[in-house]
Amino acid sequence: MGSFQQEESGIQKQQQSKDSVFFRDGVRRIDFVLSYVDDKDGERKQERRRVFEANLVKVGLELEIEDKSESDDRKTYFVKIHAPWEVLATYADVLKIKVPFKANDIPDNSEMPMNWLSTPFRLPEPIMQPEPDFFTAPFNKSKSDFFLIEDRDKFFLPSTRNRIVYYILSRCSYIRDECGERDKKGIKRLLNNSTYTAAFPLHDVSLFLRAAFDRYNLYKYWAGFFSFFKEQPLNLIRKYYGEKIGLYFAWLGFYTEMLFFAAVVGTLCFVYGVLTYDDNEWSKEICSDEIGGNIVMCPLCDKKCGFWKLNTTCNSSWQSHLFDNVGTVFFAIFMGIWVTLFLEFWKRRQARLEYEWDLVDFEEEQQQLQLRPEYETKCNSRKLNRITQEMEPYLPITSKCARICLSGATVLLWISLIIACIIGVIAYRLAVYAAFASIMKDSPTSNLEVVGPYITPQLATSVTASCINFVIIMILNLMYERVAVWITDMEIPKTHLEYENKLTVKMFLFQFVNYYSSCFYVAFFKGKFVGYPGDYAYMFGKWSKLRNEECDPGGCLIELTTQLVIVMTGKQVWGNIQEALVPWLMNWWASRKARSYPESLYSRWEQDHDLQGFGQLGLFYEYLEMVIQFGFITLFVASFPLAPLLALFNNIIEIRVDAWKLTTQFRRPVAAKAHCIGAWEEILNGMAVLSVVTNAFIVAFTSDMIPRLVYMYAYQPEGEMNMKGYINNSLSVFNISEIPLPNRYRDYRNPPGHENQYSHTMQFWHILAAKLAFIIIMEHVVFLVKYFVAWMIPDVPSDVKARVKRERYLVQEYLHNYEVEKLKIQLSQQSHSECTCTPMIYPSLTKHEVLSECL
Repeated sequence: MGSFQQEESGIQKQQQSKDSVFFRDGVRRIDFVLSYVDDKDGERKQERRRVFEANLVKVGLELEIEDKSESDDRKTYFVKIHAPWEVLATYADVLKIKVPFKANDIPDNSEMPMNWLSTPFRLPEPIMQPEPDFFTAPFNKSKSDFFLIEDRDKFFLPSTRNRIVYYILSRCSYIRDECGERDKKGIKRLLNNSTYTAAFPLHDVSLFLRAAFDRYNLYKYWAGFFSFFKEQPLNLIRKYYGEKIGLYFAWLGFYTEMLFFAAVVGTLCFVYGVLTYDDNEWSKEICSDEIGGNIVMCPLCDKKCGFWKLNTTCNSSWQSHLFDNVGTVFFAIFMGIWVTLFLEFWKRRQARLEYEWDLVDFEEEQQQLQLRPEYETKCNSRKLNRITQEMEPYLPITSKCARICLSGATVLLWISLIIACIIGVIAYRLAVYAAFASIMKDSPTSNLEVVGPYITPQLATSVTASCINFVIIMILNLMYERVAVWITDMEIPKTHLEYENKLTVKMFLFQFVNYYSSCFYVAFFKGKFVGYPGDYAYMFGKWSKLRNEECDPGGCLIELTTQLVIVMTGKQVWGNIQEALVPWLMNWWASRKARSYPESLYSRWEQDHDLQGFGQLGLFYEYLEMVIQFGFITLFVASFPLAPLLALFNNIIEIRVDAWKLTTQFRRPVAAKAHCIGAWEEILNGMAVLSVVTNAFIVAFTSDMIPRLVYMYAYQPEGEMNMKGYINNSLSVFNISEIPLPNRYRDYRNPPGHENQYSHTMQFWHILAAKLAFIIIMEHVVFLVKYFVAWMIPDVPSDVKARVKRERYLVQEYLHNYEVEKLKIQLSQQSHSECTCTPMIYPSLTKHEVLSECL
């Protein structure tokens, strides 16, 4: 009997639960799926589920339950939810969802000249434009015949349907009305207390079926790596995943397009450094036996470091020239302007998407004012809401201030921990450099023909310290994610928007200090507080015997380049591996049992249940990753012109990895609306301003560009415009009686025997004045150009403004005509029985006047 029941169950499942997104009747679409398992606390959870599902039915939703015996693990129940037309129409009216009422009759004049050049990058038109273009208006249930409704089952897109159902789920109570606990509601709280294990909308088709559905088209034309040179099907992404995810990929694609121009200019600047390699006069002097070979330099550390000849730094000097040249200054100025162009053109692109995706009049108040379940649970006090005139929970001001103070103290504590780790890495560099200097003096690596001359104590210390710093960054990064979420939860934000903004600020602050602090140290502090022979500065005082670091003889810029390359490249490679590998392994493990079932028995909801949940903060981490990268290519780009090129290659891969994840490894996210990229836009603007300052300081204080120009124009002994004699001029003398040749060190100080020996020379002050003047001039020039460009480029294109006004005009005109025709029909029907003559209702009705602001 038992085997017969199992066989019958298997047949039933095979007949009714194939790869389908419909109920068993094959007619009603599954708009949402809930899953749960029975456990020890089964009675309480069972009661919550019973009340919750009963309230869903009261609202008008239709449910169908799949027993656990039908699931692949024999433990999980599935509740399938369908929203009929009445429910969809009611809540579309509540949410003011825009729907089509007339075909768009505005001619599209957006044809670009030489458009045929973009043919290889295009996708098929049905993929790029999956829906016709319509004029739209907020849905009104009482005027449903005003809208273009051909088929009620297909009128609302699946993404709109799952958004409406989720809106209901997030507000439905799971406690009986007589209990009086109005705050006990929402699917999020039921997920938090494990009453349900998952809640998700279904993908439209399994990727096993090569069918022409939206998911498969996205997988074929968007997620494939070999489509990296193709445009993104943004309208299809928006249709399937909603506007919020669509805007992220639109921003990421636009950012990648703009990176192409920065990468080209950066590569040209690097090529310029390569082409002028042989014209590097100061490197020739360092490498020559007559000049660099006769200059004895002071030890770079105490005791274990010995005196050394200047020509031993020949290779690092040549390397430094590749990045420290006139092209660097040009590229720093260019990137300051590029950032402005990127942000301004993105505003225009965003405005166009707002119009095309019906987000112009999108109101976020309902989403912003929706209370978080955690806020309702933890706030025991109640007060009257002046808008709704209902009692609602609130957090007392004393508790709020205490939580904010504790949060701020925690943030400062963890930022101090980051700084402590950076100081630890600096101490490592100081301690290990001496060890490398003594070990590598007679090391076998120095005899290698190709790489031997490049393996120096400075390089070994810099590379190992950068790698250790990167490992520390990755470890701290994992900790900070948990800490930031914990702190934000402790503050008990009122709304989801407030929660996301608070978490954004904390996570960005942590990541900013974590990723950029080591680069700031190398750029602006290393080698600046060294002292001079006989009066060196020490890190923790002379007792520590850790003498402050000097820059590499080739300059600090090459060390900043090394640090930037290791941290930026390491983060990007590790991030892509983690994003692609971790979800794939987790899904493989979760579906290991289901793989033994035939495809016909592995139902659509079970396949999606075994995928990873995208989560409410899924996009948050994607934005954070890209914004941190944006900081690397803007804040420190003067030290490494190839940074935009690396970012370009990474983003080409990033788009396809993210697309592959969404289409194959994650459940379908609940569609959400957003009219912009949110708080990230302000963060990008702040980093754009900061980048001008940091790059000006890098060129002035980290690069040797300004000292060379001051020497060439003011201190060249022969009065010629060349760099002959610069090396000898840039070194100061320190006399040690045991050595016949005077010792040199990098500084501008008076020689021994001078009345102000070892004090700074006038040339030092001239160079300092030139550096400050360069910073002021560069900042003012770049800022003036930035503000001029921002003023010249309007945020909203003129054709978009015209289209928005045209659509508003048509909405008013068509609604007016609709109301008039409806009134005529009503009055005609009422008077038909009383009068046989033709009714003259409004015989000379004038055309509806449109408000002046809509004209």
